[in-house]
Amino acid sequence: MKRPSTHDAIVIGGGPAGASAALALARRGWAVAIVEKSPFPRRKVCGEYISASNLALLDRLEIGDAWRAEAGPEIRRVGLFSGDTTIEAPMPGARSGPARDGFGRALGRDILDTLLLDAACSAGAEVFQPCRAVAIEGDGDGQAVRIQPTGGKAGDEATILRAPVVVAAHGSWEPGPLPSQLGKVNRHSDLLGFKAHFTNSSLPSDLMPLLTFPGGYGGMVLADHGRMSVSCCIRRDRLARLRGSLAAERGGHVSAAEAVGHHIMATCRGARDALEQARLDGPWLAAGPIRPGIRAGYEKGIFRVGNVAGESHPIIAEGISMALQSGWLLAEELGRAAGGKAGREAAGRRYEADWRGLFSTRVLAAEAIARMALGPGGAALMEAVVRNFPRTLTLGARLSGKTKTVPGLAVSGLAR
Repeated sequence: MKRPSTHDAIVIGGGPAGASAALALARRGWAVAIVEKSPFPRRKVCGEYISASNLALLDRLEIGDAWRAEAGPEIRRVGLFSGDTTIEAPMPGARSGPARDGFGRALGRDILDTLLLDAACSAGAEVFQPCRAVAIEGDGDGQAVRIQPTGGKAGDEATILRAPVVVAAHGSWEPGPLPSQLGKVNRHSDLLGFKAHFTNSSLPSDLMPLLTFPGGYGGMVLADHGRMSVSCCIRRDRLARLRGSLAAERGGHVSAAEAVGHHIMATCRGARDALEQARLDGPWLAAGPIRPGIRAGYEKGIFRVGNVAGESHPIIAEGISMALQSGWLLAEELGRAAGGKAGREAAGRRYEADWRGLFSTRVLAAEAIARMALGPGGAALMEAVVRNFPRTLTLGARLSGKTKTVPGLAVSGLAR
């Protein structure tokens, strides 16, 4: 006798991608389980900026007003801080949506993720937290997901969740036993991510600059409650050399974060000026390596959203946008899918096409910009182009998707 499903969908990961998919499905009346390995609130390596093109989606998810109440100031200018160069240009505004939401803003992941997960819980999703998915196996017409408390012992009894739909929203940075988790092979060229909050910075409140420095790139933005978010990526080999030379100079161990912070301050005047009087608010965080690229959106019976479906270089600050929008796209396709395995497979193919249509341009644009920033002489070339044509920054922001809304949002079948 077939064992009954415990849920209609199991979402592995409670960040913006997983929570938005779970919330949208729960509002459709689906019985949804969310498996999240970390207790909330928690900080993440993330630039934290959300383009204005997402705000209609946040309203549809019914967290728009809460987001507006918490987020930092509107970002009306985009900039470049590279060496001794500081250049600014207008940020393109949203093409549609409420007039009050012409520009994006930043909100810490400790706040944003909690808002989304709480909304999903209020909509009826069952949250297993902190719990980790340790196995996914076929179970008749669906899947069985084995979960265990995070930090538990190997012999702890597992809980088995069953559903016809499993959504992987666990990100791309952490390897593991699940078929949707990516393998991890260390390379000298890997980009490692770092992030910190600062208070009392002198960065203009409406400016979000791109930072370039030897071996890496980053960004700065004023987020919520006076916190400035600094996030960056740096090549593994460059970081190793920096740590070695700084340790020799100081006569002792130097952490990776300390080396990164010192490098940015020493090589980027705009960042140095913004941080001169600033105070670190909490520890530096590290993650990675980053694996940019487009991957399968549906494979081996598992749907993928967020970074595990595809990842752009964070140089364009679109990670949260892509996470939220991919979760929504998947929920839309699942909501109109026919029953059974054939219906899910058709939904998976449509979702992959939707994903590529919405995100492929920004993934390719991000790769081109990152290659320029990281390549020999690339930062100098970028400075020269932007110095002579500052509106190149505005064009880059538009190509990266900052004005592109989710297709069909206004006619969605989601209950309001």
